[in-house]
Amino acid sequence: MSETTSAPVYALRGLKLIGWRDMQHALDYLWDGGSMKSGTLVAINAEKMLAVENNAEVRSLIEAAEFKYADGISVVRSIRKKYPQAQVSRVAGADLWEALMERAGQDGTPVFLIGGKPEVLTQTEQKLRAQWNVNLVGSQDGYFRPEDRQALFERVRASGAKIVTVAMGSPRQEILMRDCRQVCPDALYMGVGGTYDVFTGHVKRAPKVWQNLGLEWLYRLLSQPSRITRQIKLLRYLGWHYTGRL
Repeated sequence: MSETTSAPVYALRGLKLIGWRDMQHALDYLWDGGSMKSGTLVAINAEKMLAVENNAEVRSLIEAAEFKYADGISVVRSIRKKYPQAQVSRVAGADLWEALMERAGQDGTPVFLIGGKPEVLTQTEQKLRAQWNVNLVGSQDGYFRPEDRQALFERVRASGAKIVTVAMGSPRQEILMRDCRQVCPDALYMGVGGTYDVFTGHVKRAPKVWQNLGLEWLYRLLSQPSRITRQIKLLRYLGWHYTGRL
């Protein structure tokens, strides 16, 4: 594996996180030698770190994912604090998904989309085709019955998809990806949360200046004051960070 397609791994509270230098490094890593890696991509932020501590099922799901990467600026700063020589940058999940879709469009890589509201999913498909000519081989909105899961997995396998992105929130999307991989293992799975909503303009993301300052969390809090309870919980993570317990 060349320097561009390998990446160091850093441990935070027992989780092994891939350290990408930047977006190009991430893409080169996932398209190692021009061939798409298979496995599961999981974005790790402070909230996800807390969920791993508090929920045994979430921990097992995330530990099983091959590609865990630093999505949140808090996690990036913790890696840099624990490993002063680390050359690691934040790779936001929403940005990585768009970069993957653009690259898939260039290469003709077959993509299957799962999750989101029906109208948002339709708009996502339309925009992906118009913007990057993405080879979409199937889709399913997030409103399906539990008894329809197995049929969905068979559809994914029959489609020949090499990238499967799932927008259902945690831990539902991680559970679905784990189960789908039992039927269709030869694909790259990515949990993307609310990314389809952001991509289609239904949800506004923090302006770049806020993102660059590492204040995307504050922008979301100001936009949605109801998030305050979630943000208060993150004080526990700050405690870990500043007392060297990561």
